[in-house]
Amino acid sequence: MTDAPTSPTGRRGIATTHPFDDDKLHEECGVFGVFDHPEAGALVALGLHALQHRGQEAAGIVSFDGQQFASERHIGLVGDTFTRPSVIERLRGNRAIGHTRYATTGGQILRNVQPMFAEFAGGGFAVAHNGNLTNARTLQRRLQSLGSIFQSTSDTESIIHLIAMSQPGPLIDRFIEALRQIEGAYALVAMSEKKMIGCRDPLGVRPLVLGKLDDSWVLASETCALDIIGAHFVRDIEAGEMVVITEDGVESLRPFQPMRSRFCIFEYVYFARPDSNVEGRNVYEVRKRIGAELARESSVPVDVVVPVPDSGVPAAIGYAQEAGLPFELGIIRNHYVGRTFIEPTDSIRHMGVKLKHNANRSMIEGKRIVLIDDSIVRGTTSLKIVEMMRDAGAAEVHMRIASPPTTDSCFYGVDTPEKSKLIASRMSVEEMARFIKVDSLAFLSIDGLYRAVGEPRRDPNAPRYCDACFTGDYPTRLTDRQDTETVRQLSLLAEVS
Repeated sequence: MTDAPTSPTGRRGIATTHPFDDDKLHEECGVFGVFDHPEAGALVALGLHALQHRGQEAAGIVSFDGQQFASERHIGLVGDTFTRPSVIERLRGNRAIGHTRYATTGGQILRNVQPMFAEFAGGGFAVAHNGNLTNARTLQRRLQSLGSIFQSTSDTESIIHLIAMSQPGPLIDRFIEALRQIEGAYALVAMSEKKMIGCRDPLGVRPLVLGKLDDSWVLASETCALDIIGAHFVRDIEAGEMVVITEDGVESLRPFQPMRSRFCIFEYVYFARPDSNVEGRNVYEVRKRIGAELARESSVPVDVVVPVPDSGVPAAIGYAQEAGLPFELGIIRNHYVGRTFIEPTDSIRHMGVKLKHNANRSMIEGKRIVLIDDSIVRGTTSLKIVEMMRDAGAAEVHMRIASPPTTDSCFYGVDTPEKSKLIASRMSVEEMARFIKVDSLAFLSIDGLYRAVGEPRRDPNAPRYCDACFTGDYPTRLTDRQDTETVRQLSLLAEVS
C-alpha cells in the first residue's frame, strides 16, 4: 500500500539503486501466462525475460501440475534466478503465470513479490497484477476491520481478500465481484486449478495481449514476450474485457459498464519495448513519428542530432529524417552498469553520469548538437549530460524532448516522483533551460503527441488516452489520495481550533 521510506541513496530503503534511476519514470510491471504446455514454467521464465524492461526489482512464477501449485519468487533480475535448472524443475505443470516487478506500492521485500497466491475453500488461486489500485488503502482498512490479515504491503493482496470475502459461488463470479470494488488501473493474469484468466480495467490503461503457441494459450503484457517463445499474436484483450481460458478454449466476458478507453500514452513514449505492437501500433514507428512531429514543431539550426540512449534513439531518428540532419551516436551507453550499481564513496559521486553514458567526442567536438530524450523528470541527469557534451567540445547544446512536460504524478502503476519533485511542475520551459544549461529547450506539444499516435489532436472533453502525467486529467477517482488530503485538512482544522 504505502511506500516504505526512501533512503538518501535509494528508494524505499534500498541503498543500491543506480543514481540515474531517480531521474526517469519507472516502468510498472510485466505479466505473463501460459496455459496447456508441458514446459509452461520455462516458457513463462522466457516471457518474463522479454518483459524485464517493465520491472527489474523482482520476479515470480506460480505453476500448477494438476495436483498442487508451486511458487518461486525471488528478488533480482529474471536471469539471476530463473535460468537455474533446479528452479525451473520445481515449477512443474502445464500452466503457469509470472510477474516481473518494479514496486509502485509496497517495499522491495520478498513477501511483496508476485504472483500472489492463496488457498480458498474451492482451491488455490494465484494472481499477478500490472498497474496500481487507487483505492487500495481504503480497501485494506475496510478489510482489516472485517478481520482480514494482510501478509504484504502490495495493493494486489487486496484482490485476494476481496475474493475470499465475496458471496459464495463460482470462482469467476467471485473474481468479478472483487474487481468491481477496486479503482485504478490493472492488467491481471490469474490462475486457478482449472482456469487461466486475463483481465483489463474498464479504461484499459495498462496493456494485455492474447497469443497462441501451437495449441497453448498465452497472455502477456507486450507482444515482444510472445516473440521470444515463438507464439503468435492473436489480439489485444480489450478495455474492460475478461478472458477465461480452459481446456475448452477461450471465453470472453464483459463484466463492467462500457467506458471510453484511456490507454496510457506514455507506453508509446517510453515504457513499451520498441519491437512491441501496442493497441494496434508498432512502438518503434510511433516513436519515430514522435521525433518527426518534434522536428516540425521546434527544429533548430544544428549540425547533428544526438539521441540520449537508449530510449531517445527512435525519436532522434525520426527528428533527423524530418529535419534533414545527420544522426550520430554522440553518447555511448554502458549496458553493463545495471540498475543496482553501488557507488563506492561520495568522493567519486560526481562521476556518476559516466558510469552509464559517455561522450563520443569525435561526433561532438566543435559541432552544434541537438539532444533528443524521451522526458525530463527531475532534470538532474539532463544537466549532467549537457555538461558532458560541453566538456566534449560541443559548440552549442540544444535539447528537444519527445513528450510534453511531465507536470503531474502518475497513480496508475508508474513510479513517479511527487509533483513537487517534477521539475516541469515548478519551472517554466525557459527556467528549465537555464537549470540544465542548454542553449534552447523545447518539448513536444500534447497535440503533437496525439498526432504521432494517430489522433488529429487531443480533445480536452474526451481524450483518447490517459495523459494525466502531462495534463493532470486523471480518468478515475483517486480515492486514497483524496482521503489522505481530507484527513490532513481535518487535522489542520483541529490544530487551529
